[in-house]
Amino acid sequence: MQRRRGAALETALLEAAWAELTDRGYANFTLESVAQRAGTSTPVIYRRWTTKAQLIQAAIAHASAGRVVEIRDTGSLRGDLIALMRAANETRMDLLAGAVVLLGTYFEDTGTNLETLRAQVLDGRRSAAEVILQRAIDRGEVDATVLTPRLVSLPFDLFRHELLMTLRPVSEEAIVQIVDDIVLPLLTGHVR
Repeated sequence: MQRRRGAALETALLEAAWAELTDRGYANFTLESVAQRAGTSTPVIYRRWTTKAQLIQAAIAHASAGRVVEIRDTGSLRGDLIALMRAANETRMDLLAGAVVLLGTYFEDTGTNLETLRAQVLDGRRSAAEVILQRAIDRGEVDATVLTPRLVSLPFDLFRHELLMTLRPVSEEAIVQIVDDIVLPLLTGHVR
């Protein structure tokens, strides 16, 4: 077996950790099982992450980075929102559902929640919703003075809620209803 170092080793460890988490869940996740899956030893892991929670957070961030959703510019707020939700259905559904189903005890153990984990994974980067809404402001579709943090997150809060309630991709009908019946009237002031 070839000895891995640096980024190659870290990638192997993070992928092994994600596989362990998705296969066995948080309760059965151990640094020893990750080391075995990655073909290395636990001291190698401990040099990078000193706790189970740190490794899980890093594995989720790594899995999330590998599921980047293209933020297409369709020319309209409505089109951008629908396109992004469709893309999230295809590339991030397992990540979103898994975060809640697999990590219940993780949140208890770390005293955190899904919002905290999301902020850690984003690590200061702008969310897709912020990018889309800035485009809508630039096009004159949305008045920036009416936006609040809650309104900015609303489209995807509703999307995540739907996904988490069903643990299935969000239906086309639900996506259109979220956008047309709730989000656009609030963000643009226009009822369809």
